[in-house]
Amino acid sequence: MENNCVLRAIYSRRSVREFSEGDIGDDTLREIIKAGSYAPSGLNNQPWRFVIIRDTGLKNDISTLTHYSKIVVGARVLIAVMLDLSAVYNREKDIQAIGACTQNMLLAIHSLGLGAVWLGEILKKKVEFNGLLELEDRYELMAVIAMGRKPDKELSSGRKSIDELIIKEEA
Repeated sequence: MENNCVLRAIYSRRSVREFSEGDIGDDTLREIIKAGSYAPSGLNNQPWRFVIIRDTGLKNDISTLTHYSKIVVGARVLIAVMLDLSAVYNREKDIQAIGACTQNMLLAIHSLGLGAVWLGEILKKKVEFNGLLELEDRYELMAVIAMGRKPDKELSSGRKSIDELIIKEEA
């Protein structure tokens, strides 16, 4: 028996950069973070940690750290995805695990009818970010997910063909 729900979610998810009014409840946020926590990680070390940011003043301060300030200010919630350096056993694997965690969260957000975008440019200011949030040095910023309710407009984006992406196929 086939279940194509996951494939439909993957193919229909789009980055949402504008958000409409409406709060996101604690239970919904916990469900999104739970989805992230189910990502694979080497030795099951689960090196991810999260900071949930709703405070308007703090979002305004964070917005000064990125070229995408309008997205940060407009989001209903930011979720900072952090690498816990005290949990690291292999940096490259752990960073890949953080990517899987972030993708799980984006798919969960989409499946819950919400919208989000993965912000990475802010990583250039990770030290300043930690300072604003008064975080210990053991936490390293890996991603910021800006999220909220999707506006009523259709989103689309193109993709390269599979043939463009496969560089070699061995029979």
